[in-house]
Amino acid sequence: MEVSALQEKRIKVWITILSIAVPAVVAILFGYKIPNATPLTFLPPIYAFTNGLTAVLLVFAVVAIKNGNKGLHQKLMTSCIALSIAFLVMYVAYHMTSDSTPFGGEGWVRTLYFAILISHIVLSIAIIPLVLITYSKTYLKDFEAHKRWAKYTFPIWLYVAVTGVVVYLMISPYYTH
Repeated sequence: MEVSALQEKRIKVWITILSIAVPAVVAILFGYKIPNATPLTFLPPIYAFTNGLTAVLLVFAVVAIKNGNKGLHQKLMTSCIALSIAFLVMYVAYHMTSDSTPFGGEGWVRTLYFAILISHIVLSIAIIPLVLITYSKTYLKDFEAHKRWAKYTFPIWLYVAVTGVVVYLMISPYYTH
């Protein structure tokens, strides 16, 4: 089935809307606390695990496509998107029910933590349109464009997933339950 220029334009519009709306909604919800909510303090290790699993599946997906297994690649990449959405839901739920945990490290460790955290946040925003564009190219059956976009999307997404785990491991000693 050929995808029309109108369908491609609609996809681009939705990618733009989602790329702006998701970070905006997360920022708004991040600042909102649900009154009298039970703090969901059990979530950080779960969403850190979700990030770690995403990183592993991203690597397996690349291995699958390099071995010519398009079906497995597609399933793994769809799983990575689902895991990323699950992470986002848990992350927002945690921050809507719990106070943010300040990082307690000092000196160069503190500098390192914030360098990793800031790059993680910035790239987690940038990865939204990259993933959507890359994924949409398969829907549009433009596999050459998919491959070109994936060369940039993969390392950034992998970095975001891995640094999500690193940030959790660095701040976890400072959680109070």
